Amino acid sequence: MNAIKETHFNFEGQTNYYKGKVRDVYTIKDKYLAMVVTDRISAFDVVLPEAIPYKGQVLNQIAAKFLEATADIVPNWVISVPDPSVTIGRICEPFKVEMVIRGYLAGHAAREYAAGRKQVCGVALADGLKENDKLPEPIITPTTKAAVGHDEDISREDILAKGIVSEADYIQLENYTRLLFQRGTEIAAKQGLILVDTKYEFGKVGDTIYLIDEIHTPDSSRYFYSEGYAERQESGEPQKQLSKEFVRKWLIENGFQGKDGQNVPVMTPEIVSSISERYIELYEQITGEKFIKPELADVIKRVENAIKGALASI
Repeated sequence: MNAIKETHFNFEGQTNYYKGKVRDVYTIKDKYLAMVVTDRISAFDVVLPEAIPYKGQVLNQIAAKFLEATADIVPNWVISVPDPSVTIGRICEPFKVEMVIRGYLAGHAAREYAAGRKQVCGVALADGLKENDKLPEPIITPTTKAAVGHDEDISREDILAKGIVSEADYIQLENYTRLLFQRGTEIAAKQGLILVDTKYEFGKVGDTIYLIDEIHTPDSSRYFYSEGYAERQESGEPQKQLSKEFVRKWLIENGFQGKDGQNVPVMTPEIVSSISERYIELYEQITGEKFIKPELADVIKRVENAIKGALASI
């Protein structure tokens, strides 16, 4: 299958290589990053054994589109996108928090709420909410950015008290997060979608804050279909959604939540294909554009050549 599971390149001027959960990142001259968005997929902070064809292309192209569409709000790290699965950008010093923002009670927040915990990251939630209800206003529920293992919920107060981010920078991060979420919500609405929750990551070069990583993709965001949302909520039906939550639910139903002693269920070709189709569906729904599958050539060589060409032009 035409999937990028891993890469092992060696570029001129390469000074580092980092293999993340789903990305292979090459540092060039300690100044630039060449990021390959592979087709690996993770859930519950575990990389699943099978790669999902076209997933990396979906994530990379959605991120590129939304980074360009929000560049008037905050500058971002991107220099070029030379291949459907590749982004070249500037190195930023990342903040050690992820800025999660939620407009609805869904996913992790809904599970916490159902367990009787009415605060998420120090933010109090009203009584009487149902799963997938719209919140009175979007809330920011940050997480620590773990190099290894699970990210952890953290409050604004703890971030400042521990000096993880300065108060001045954190206020700016909150402001950017709300503005980006509003823009993402507006774009999604035009496509018949509701942006439920998402996360943003930021870094710094000198005194300038940059938006880094991907934004508004199915790996970093959750979307509901607008049509029928109110009716489904009224009747207590599950919402029709486009996000990675369907992968998590499939894993939970098959006895896996990333806990010790649990095994990832077998990912049959049918499961892999269905996940791939859901990612493509989100791409087409959120962008309003037809997804283009590259010709079935040597995908690894294609990616390597694209990066070489982009680096030569910097």
